[in-house]
Amino acid sequence: MAASASAPPTTRSLKRIVAASLIGTTIEWYDFFLYGSAAALVFNKLFFPESDPLVGTLLSFLTYAVGFAARPLGALVFGHYGDRLGRKKLLVLSLLMMGGATFAIGLLPTHATVGAAAPVLLTVLRLVQGFALGGEWGGAVLLVSEHGDAKRRGFWASWPQTGAPAGQLLATGVLSALTALMSDSAFGAWGWRIPFLLSGVLVLLGLWIRLSVDESPVFKAALAQAEERRSAAGAAEKMPLVAVLRHHWRDVLIAMGARMAENISYYVITAFILVYATTAADLGKQTALNAVLIASAVHFAVIPMWGALSDRFGRKPVYLVGAIGVGLWMFPFFALIDTRSFGNLLLAVTVGLIFHGAMYAPQAAFFSEMFATRMRYSGASIGAQFSSVAAGAPAPLIATALLADFHSSTPISLYVIAAALITVLAIACAKETRHRDLADVEGAAAKSDAPAALSADAPTV
Repeated sequence: MAASASAPPTTRSLKRIVAASLIGTTIEWYDFFLYGSAAALVFNKLFFPESDPLVGTLLSFLTYAVGFAARPLGALVFGHYGDRLGRKKLLVLSLLMMGGATFAIGLLPTHATVGAAAPVLLTVLRLVQGFALGGEWGGAVLLVSEHGDAKRRGFWASWPQTGAPAGQLLATGVLSALTALMSDSAFGAWGWRIPFLLSGVLVLLGLWIRLSVDESPVFKAALAQAEERRSAAGAAEKMPLVAVLRHHWRDVLIAMGARMAENISYYVITAFILVYATTAADLGKQTALNAVLIASAVHFAVIPMWGALSDRFGRKPVYLVGAIGVGLWMFPFFALIDTRSFGNLLLAVTVGLIFHGAMYAPQAAFFSEMFATRMRYSGASIGAQFSSVAAGAPAPLIATALLADFHSSTPISLYVIAAALITVLAIACAKETRHRDLADVEGAAAKSDAPAALSADAPTV
């Protein structure tokens, strides 16, 4: 059965699977990033009007961070049921939850209408967004990773990762167009609602595509073998979370460390930049949005390239290029923005996102290859999303607070550099995984009831 599961799909069917994952992750990241951009531009005035501008921005970023707090819970719940019921069903649910919450934000009354209830409702919907996104990422990348062949897994699995810059591109593009076509007063009064309401249309498109693909053959083979083992042994299979913590705790820690630089640098470069450019560098918000918009297009283009390079040279070398590069780039990054030149601002953001792509592209295949099939959704999701609480969640908040306290970009650069050092250490401790076979559902880690302890070098597939 494992052999049949490992038979590679046709190029046409694989492209359809990639498209289903990509459209879903694009929509979900569009919803998530739209909130971050709106938090930097208008939410401080609409939901926290009694605070001074910088404090209002801090409070709006605090609600932004709340979404990250819900992501680990989403990872646990979606990971558990995704390993029990399959990847596809949970991906449909995550898309509906994210889209519904985003659409509802577009209908929210502001502080001027309902007072303190407005930020409370905003926070609740942000929690729903975070919960859904916590379950989305793992399922989307696994659906592609488990369908593709090992030789090009890094390339194919990197395409769902392009959903992040595609979502950023879409969210920033819509906001940029609206701010260019509307007056500030009209945008603040009602125009900001338009991109949130558009999410409803995008979700319908995503569901239509996502419902058309089949479940991962690797997962179906693993499920069948788990049923056989359960029938033969007469005992229930251990919960995926328990198996992950027992056999893959080291891999979970490595995944968390690997995400520190990737997560923190991304939100500093794409979310906090809207604050820094418009306050410290005294640039217009349209200028900052345009820079992020163009740089996100480059980011989208380079991610598959980095994924292909990880197939050739390995996940670790490519990841290290990104972690070291983003750490070294931070001081030039802010120095270029301080020149108040659009060209330099664009260069700063673009180079930063290129280095980020070197971490983000191989991450999908890298994390998938760390875990056994029947605990892969849980393991990859937990490793990726628990780190987001310490990394991405507070990144814009910490950066804004450091700017308010020190009136300098130096502490922010040091903050990102520290994260880069943690990631370099985590990757140095990891094993190269690009040659592992995801269809090997009988790997040592899958035998959770084996009496012998696992060797440190046992295959974790």
